[in-house]
Amino acid sequence: MNSLFAKAAGGIGCAVIALPLLAALTIAALLGSVTPGGSVPAAPSKHASADIPAPMLSLYQRAASECPGLSWTILAAIGKVESDHGRHPTMVSSAGAVGPMQFLPSTFSAYAHPAPPGGKRPPTPWDRVDAVYAAARLLCANGARNSRDLRHAIWAYNHSAAYVNQVLKIAGQYAAAAPAPDRPAAAAVAFARRQLGTPYVWGGDGPAEGGFDCSGLTQAAYRAAGIRIPRVAQAQYDAGPRLPKNTQLAPGDLLFFGTGPGHITHVALYTGNGNAIDAPHPGAVVRIGPARTNSPTFQGATRPAAHRGHR
Repeated sequence: MNSLFAKAAGGIGCAVIALPLLAALTIAALLGSVTPGGSVPAAPSKHASADIPAPMLSLYQRAASECPGLSWTILAAIGKVESDHGRHPTMVSSAGAVGPMQFLPSTFSAYAHPAPPGGKRPPTPWDRVDAVYAAARLLCANGARNSRDLRHAIWAYNHSAAYVNQVLKIAGQYAAAAPAPDRPAAAAVAFARRQLGTPYVWGGDGPAEGGFDCSGLTQAAYRAAGIRIPRVAQAQYDAGPRLPKNTQLAPGDLLFFGTGPGHITHVALYTGNGNAIDAPHPGAVVRIGPARTNSPTFQGATRPAAHRGHR
């Protein structure tokens, strides 16, 4: 979702948003939370839930938002290798690295600020919150942002190719496998892909009207798949079925954005691999790009293909 435009909550298409919301989203963008490259958070696998203490799992998921495009599974895998998720918090390495994420104090100080919520004042590498947030920032500074060069980012944490391979292997074990789309969802995605490059038109329901707006595109995609959904984004969100938080997204899921669950302003169609298709705003075209589920405006997802109301 473009930070300057969104779908009017009670209207038909995506439009320029009100100034208070515009200001809020602009500030969020400056903080790096609405920048392109956001990725869909992987749901924890059964192995992850069993191996990672619940407070640490939640911490890894929160801290990953410090770096758009960084999966919490990478932080968790590093935490596993370094201290078994803080189960050995007093360990000091031969090189002088300390704490649950094994930081050299000098390295930690470069990534310790701003102090994260729930951390110590001043931050310390011995504190798990401070350490995990600092690890996310270190990874981001070395290539993890938008997964631009994830291997190098992990290598910068510990200069060993074997270490990189070990972290990536564990991270893969911590992520639940993404569900495959069923036939209607796959048909909706295929329709949306065929519309790439179509102009945005406020209230547009298709090429016959010159193009689509955001909810016009998603409604048309599901109509092509034999599923009826409402016309406007808020009604599509309300129609559900909504996915529980941290559910692994599947192609065909609808992603909703706004200031709250009663003020949905934009909708996009998830296509898999952290991407989504949407009709963003006037002057743009139907596009594919990062799903941005780490945006503070992301309100949740629905799975229309789960409805039985096929025509």
